[in-house]
Amino acid sequence: MSLREQLSELAHRQWSGWMEYLFSKSRENADGSMTIPAWAVERWRRQMRLSYHDLNDLERDSDRAEADAVLSIIGLYLEAAQ
Repeated sequence: MSLREQLSELAHRQWSGWMEYLFSKSRENADGSMTIPAWAVERWRRQMRLSYHDLNDLERDSDRAEADAVLSIIGLYLEAAQ
């Protein structure tokens, strides 16, 4: 599988994981829509407005874990290319 396809697959897994998390924190309404709780809206708005360097250590660790997944795929790809 090409590096592009591997990274695309990872991007989809990351997005799917985020959506699963988002829905697990939200309330499903009778019409099938979802309501995000106020605490989550406040938290995620704060995070999206901050630069990476202004996040707290736990928030940066979460982003580092996502970066590590990308680096792992790139590393495996480079090993296979040798």
